[in-house]
Amino acid sequence: MDLVAQRLVDQDGVIARRQALAAGLTSTDVARLVRRREWCAVHPGVYVTHNGPLPWQQRAWAAGLACWQAALDGTSALRACEGPGRRPRDDDVIAVVVAHERKVRAPDGVSVRRSRGFADEVQWNLSPPRARYCDVVIGLADRARHEQDAIAVLADACGGRRTTAHRLRAQVESTARLRRRAFLGAVLDDVASGTCSVLEHAFLTEVERPHGLPRGRRQVAGATGAGRRLFRDVVYSGRRPPWSQVVELDGRLFHDSAAARDRDMERDLDAALELNETVRLGYGQVLGRPCSTADKLGRLFQLRGWAGAPVRCPRCPSSGQIV
Repeated sequence: MDLVAQRLVDQDGVIARRQALAAGLTSTDVARLVRRREWCAVHPGVYVTHNGPLPWQQRAWAAGLACWQAALDGTSALRACEGPGRRPRDDDVIAVVVAHERKVRAPDGVSVRRSRGFADEVQWNLSPPRARYCDVVIGLADRARHEQDAIAVLADACGGRRTTAHRLRAQVESTARLRRRAFLGAVLDDVASGTCSVLEHAFLTEVERPHGLPRGRRQVAGATGAGRRLFRDVVYSGRRPPWSQVVELDGRLFHDSAAARDRDMERDLDAALELNETVRLGYGQVLGRPCSTADKLGRLFQLRGWAGAPVRCPRCPSSGQIV
């Protein structure tokens, strides 16, 4: 296989003009391929071997070659690592990173970030080349518009099992110029303890911790009545007298499907078989009414056998119940 054909195979059917010339084609050869529509321009000096819509992988290669030397960055790097999933749509802007000393004009459909640590953060052996996963995650979390968005980035990365809170914590410590360094470190400490979503982190920091509720065990492994493995979001328990309570945190505004709703009900029924009644909370209880939720959970725990009592946080009313 000649060098041009090998380039096209390695780069998902995308090639740069400079690569074609370096592989032995002449300017006349390239012009003839374009004229015959065997190659079609994506960006100036970057071609693809068809004239139809470009799938995301080809758009990613084209963006990197148009800004070369460049690597996928931000959500585009995550998309390359994780596959389509919940990441950007195929028609979203492709994000790339280049060395800080370069000034690159981004072509249409591409955004460019300049990085002082470019040489150390790019994995050139991947296809397409991209910034390292932990670098990307910490960068996105640090640049997120809202703190809840930052939490979501960290929780999603750890929940997807592509990295760990400890690795990300180490990345925070070794990365210069982070404006949210202390906040990201604190969130990752909580993620390491088992908070796997924005809602779970909010429950820990807005409901449980500031109101003196007992410390729950998070992501507790269990099994359904049919023997399938599952995880309880938070399990509270005590020994004297023995008591327990399961709290499930549902971060969806709506159920994804009837099957998802059925799975939740089945999980609650399995909890009841284990003599653990389930309380299911959403964003309204956790973020909208955290003090009221803490008060009600405290009273519920007391009914189960908890000997303690919830305390007031700075936002709680000065008198009466914590509502």
